[in-house]
Amino acid sequence: MSENNQLSLVKEEALNVVTSKITELQKQQNIVIPKNYSPQNAMNSAWLMLQDIKDKNDKPALEICTKNSIIEGLYNMVLQGLSPAKKQCYFVVYGSKLQLMRSYMGTVAVTKRLNGIKDIKAYCIYEGDEFEQQYDLDTATLKITKFNPKFENIDITKIKGAFAVVLGEKGPIHTEVMNIDQIKKAWGQGIAYKSGRSTAHNNFTDEMAKKTVINRACKMFANTSDDSDLLIEAFNKSDERTFDEADVVNNVDYEVKEEIKDKGNTKEIDINQPVKQEEKATQKVIDVEPTPVDSKQTTFDGPGF
Repeated sequence: MSENNQLSLVKEEALNVVTSKITELQKQQNIVIPKNYSPQNAMNSAWLMLQDIKDKNDKPALEICTKNSIIEGLYNMVLQGLSPAKKQCYFVVYGSKLQLMRSYMGTVAVTKRLNGIKDIKAYCIYEGDEFEQQYDLDTATLKITKFNPKFENIDITKIKGAFAVVLGEKGPIHTEVMNIDQIKKAWGQGIAYKSGRSTAHNNFTDEMAKKTVINRACKMFANTSDDSDLLIEAFNKSDERTFDEADVVNNVDYEVKEEIKDKGNTKEIDINQPVKQEEKATQKVIDVEPTPVDSKQTTFDGPGF
């Protein structure tokens, strides 16, 4: 049997299994698929993405990943109503397993599916901005009582912190505030930042800070909600990372590229290809010197956004 035929059979089986599981859960009313969300379209989009993903040895994910891990990744994606085409999720290879990873845009999308959630907002606090918070004894919640940002204060080297607010139909229902030290410690748990190869954290510090506080706010709210256990289980699985140190180092490049795609609409430059003289003036290349990963650290908590 040819390689293409084998992949076609794997694809057909994986999609059929996931479709069958989702259909059964819908019949039992255990899950609710978001309006305008097509599981079939999302799975087809994911399959196209999977064809380009490789492991640390440059072997295609679809050849080395177990069939069950591929099915589980697609299943968790559909349970959360995520779309690879919208950059809400992506996949990485850890050993012989494929794992679904959720972007912060995906985290927001899933949180907005929870009962009573209207939106999630996040803002950076810069030096010179007026910011006050207060703990409400009656509701046991944190409230932002004053936030007066000033345009002239915007400087990614002078970020004091960030906050995120989960909004319900009648206003804020959960607030998360982090200072810059807390944010950087969270980044220190991440693969890309820990290895010293994340240009996203350096070039888009404000956006990465907002991503961090959004993730914390959404995860805290999701795990205290009374929504579908299946949805929350899939939500948490997309944050789990179980892998070997070798997998960590070799998946950094892919994760960094996905982070940068979120904010940078730039054209990739092949450094091995000659650059035309007239193009040199318009191209900017950032060279980041990597630092070694601590070989004693083999587990990480959370995505480190």
